[in-house]
Amino acid sequence: MMFLSKQMINLNRSLHVRASVRCLIVVCFCVSIASVRAGEEAWRGVTFLPSQSTPLAAIRLVFAVGSQDDPPGKEGLAALVAAIVSEGGTKSLAYEEILEKFYPMAASVEGKCRKEVTTFAGVVHRDNLADYESILTEMIVSPRFAEADFLRLRDQAIDYVSKTLRGNDDEELGKKTLDSLIYRDHPYGHVERGTVSGLKAITLDDVKAFHKKYYTKGNLHIGLAGGANQAVLDRIKSDLKSLAPAKTTPPALPSPRTPHGIEATIVEKSADSTAISLGFAIDLTRKDDDFYPLAVANSFLGEHRTFNGKLMKDLRGKRGLNYGDYSYIEAFTQDGQTVFADPGDPRRMQFFSIWIRPVPRDKAVFALRAALWEYRRLVEHGMTEAEFERSRDFLLNYSKLWTQTLPRRLGYAIDGAFYKTLDEPAEFARRLPKTTVREVNEAIKRHWKTDGFFVAIVAKDAAELKKLLESGGATPLVYDTAGTPQDVLAEDKIIEALPLGDVKTIVVPASKMFE
Repeated sequence: MMFLSKQMINLNRSLHVRASVRCLIVVCFCVSIASVRAGEEAWRGVTFLPSQSTPLAAIRLVFAVGSQDDPPGKEGLAALVAAIVSEGGTKSLAYEEILEKFYPMAASVEGKCRKEVTTFAGVVHRDNLADYESILTEMIVSPRFAEADFLRLRDQAIDYVSKTLRGNDDEELGKKTLDSLIYRDHPYGHVERGTVSGLKAITLDDVKAFHKKYYTKGNLHIGLAGGANQAVLDRIKSDLKSLAPAKTTPPALPSPRTPHGIEATIVEKSADSTAISLGFAIDLTRKDDDFYPLAVANSFLGEHRTFNGKLMKDLRGKRGLNYGDYSYIEAFTQDGQTVFADPGDPRRMQFFSIWIRPVPRDKAVFALRAALWEYRRLVEHGMTEAEFERSRDFLLNYSKLWTQTLPRRLGYAIDGAFYKTLDEPAEFARRLPKTTVREVNEAIKRHWKTDGFFVAIVAKDAAELKKLLESGGATPLVYDTAGTPQDVLAEDKIIEALPLGDVKTIVVPASKMFE
């Protein structure tokens, strides 16, 4: 908490600088949209945030293509193309030669495929910017498409799905399982990296055709920030001018299925503890006014990796059930070591979820009930004025940390272009001071419901857990040590018998997931 306070103080001292940057973002968006409408640019968009105060420059090339565009039966194609572009070399340079050139620059290219977009990003000292961007743009325009690279990267993707995801990361397995439950028979419905059978069906010709169709100027948003000038931006555009001008249309997104009662999937595997994820689709994104008051309610319920959230305070803090318990009103994508979500995963549809990090097997159903109890109390009774003010002020200040690095500022700015808003922390700064507790509680009632959850559980002894869930029997919490406060014990009595309602449960072996 001391570290967090110092960060907030430093950010508040430089608030006038942030305000200037946000004004620049607004101008850039307006210019970009006007240019496209006037036919002056073929690009999907341009975000340019120059700053002479930093020696670093950040580049993000964001294509409007993602796993939603995978052809049926070839799930994983979009992600595999992204991997081959970023880790497969160019027509003039093998990947090993690219790494040799990047090494003295302390640079790299990170390619990420999400549901709706694919991003290639990097940071480099401005003295090396010319050399770096010429290699980066060549990787985009002229991928090597070597058979050996294709086979290597396809095998890596298959290993990730069949071994890493199924076998080594129970928490991620649970979250991906929930994703597939919410979006069953939907373009979002499979893991971005693909399915085992889908990946095995992909050919090198599929990769080449996919790249030709989707990697176009009309699908590309160019982002440049930091120690770069207009000449650098113009050079990037020139180096990418051979891309086709076409703009593809994203697939239609049907309404996700609504769960009745609790629809649980237990992924059975040998696991010492039990990971739980639960949620349902919601009908709002950052472009909607209700998103921002609902973000205050969500921060109160379960802000990621903080003790601002009731879930964290009560499940971990009071009861010591696990390491952490959080909630989200949009997909929370995180690849790095930071506690914050990574920018670069904008979506036309979102979902609400609660993540219960692994708990001991004998405490799993109690933990599920405790999370539902906290959530239902908030939906039924709303927030008090005092709770609202504390959480609003926390979120308003905490969100300033999300854009504290150059690449993150650029990423959030480009996400804002997707939603036709400012970057998310800037929207919080604009909206939250005017938000009221009444607006928050009304948003809760409109978008959160007390019944109807998809639940994904990763556990062993699945038959026993299935029976316990469907029976509705009490699940008392037994503490390992004495001294639990009486008010907590009184709450435990309510939670242990909390009605789960209509529960339908299926069991799937981990070895069959994402096949």
